[in-house]
Amino acid sequence: MRLWNWKSRLATYIVRGASEPYRFGQNDCAIFASGAVKAVCGKDPMAPYRGKYRTKSQGLILVGKDGFADHIAVFKAALDEIAPAFAAPGDVAIIDDPFAGPSLGVVQGEFVYALGPSGLGIAPRSTMTRALRT
Repeated sequence: MRLWNWKSRLATYIVRGASEPYRFGQNDCAIFASGAVKAVCGKDPMAPYRGKYRTKSQGLILVGKDGFADHIAVFKAALDEIAPAFAAPGDVAIIDDPFAGPSLGVVQGEFVYALGPSGLGIAPRSTMTRALRT
């Protein structure tokens, strides 16, 4: 269930997250999306992993120890999957980045905000392959 003030919480979070440097385990695509989920509904899917890895490989090993195939699986265990056409602002988008592989972003209207090494990126909704309801 969404918090009563989720819109302002999410807007504040996105601005803050975009201003912080990209660092695995601190501010990467999964941590960014998880923080958005927390702003919207109070859940933090990546809470057990925050600050505990410094590379993508370390992160995958860490979530693997809990039985997850990858960071996407962590979110799929915490949130319900929906068709991308029904994704609303604040929902989590799963996108296939041609360089990074499966990545997570946050739906905002007609766009998806995703965090990568070069900072906050904005992609069209059509880049979503799957979506998860917050």
